[in-house]
Amino acid sequence: MSTRELIDTGTDKRYVRRDEDGKFKESVDVGRSLSADKRHDAKNDAKPGAGDKGDHRR
Repeated sequence: MSTRELIDTGTDKRYVRRDEDGKFKESVDVGRSLSADKRHDAKNDAKPGAGDKGDHRR
């Protein structure tokens, strides 16, 4: 599993994952990612760079 990287376009920020060729595999807006994370309780603790694959315990 590849880690996410933060892309700042100047107008918005996005988390992206790249495939083996370096092309974008998936992309999610930072605001949506953070707000969705707040709505759910953590069942599993995600590793650094994989915050969308699990939650971080508070």
